Amino acid sequence: MSVTDTARPRSSEVSILIRFISQLRRVPFSVAFAIGWLAAMVFVAFCADMIRPYGITAMDLRSRLSQPGNPAHLLGTDELGRDVLSRLLRSIRVSLAIAFGATIISAVFGTALGFAAAKFRGAVEHLVLVLADFQAALPFLIMSLAVLAFFGSSMPLLIGLMGFYGWERYARIARGLAISASAQGYAAAVVQLGARPARVYINHILPNVASTLIVSMTLTFPEIILMESGLSFLGLGVQPPETSLGNMVGFGREYLTRAPWIMLAPAFVIMMTTLAISLVGDWLRDKLDPTLR
Repeated sequence: MSVTDTARPRSSEVSILIRFISQLRRVPFSVAFAIGWLAAMVFVAFCADMIRPYGITAMDLRSRLSQPGNPAHLLGTDELGRDVLSRLLRSIRVSLAIAFGATIISAVFGTALGFAAAKFRGAVEHLVLVLADFQAALPFLIMSLAVLAFFGSSMPLLIGLMGFYGWERYARIARGLAISASAQGYAAAVVQLGARPARVYINHILPNVASTLIVSMTLTFPEIILMESGLSFLGLGVQPPETSLGNMVGFGREYLTRAPWIMLAPAFVIMMTTLAISLVGDWLRDKLDPTLR
């Protein structure tokens, strides 16, 4: 291999790196900060049990209601002497797991119904639209309170229940985009070549509507986080000894005047995470919208 041959791969790698850096410079500072915050939250969610200094149920009654700044407890302790930082790290994992699982369920369920309505039309389409209208008109928080009060609260039930939140948005979007895509030539051409309807929708129509559905997921994700936090705040979400962000806020409200750090730490994480997802969602919507290019 000659010197010129070895120089070419290096120059191509440098050009790719320069192109990547130039693209990063085009990202607004607020969006870059939001992406960094979300990356930190994902890291915490995966490594919470490895980086938290104490167990979430470990109590130190001699240090109860300790103020933040203590070297042993950086974010202070709660009314039972439990480390707030350790519980916060664990709560981020639980809340993000619930929100991510529920968002995936809602997107898959709603998109499947939307595609079914676009494919079969007629009675199936009418039924899907009626169910979507009923879901949109039903106060989801009240329904969730009734279901959890009757069946009890558990992690699988909570994720499944949250998965029914917002599915009607995906159904309407998928139905409209699928009908529009079917009216174009490429879908009809694939059908004439002998492709099955399931293959047409999954391999050809879904990739063309995925950008819009992804943006919708970024809008639903923070709403599910807030919904789970509200249910946990009311005592019907994640149950002790497990903890979540809303659970911490709910227990900390009784000590708001004496120990506000118990409530303010998880509330700040909820606010920043929902804000970051909203900023990234708006940025993706502008980037993926062909009419704005």
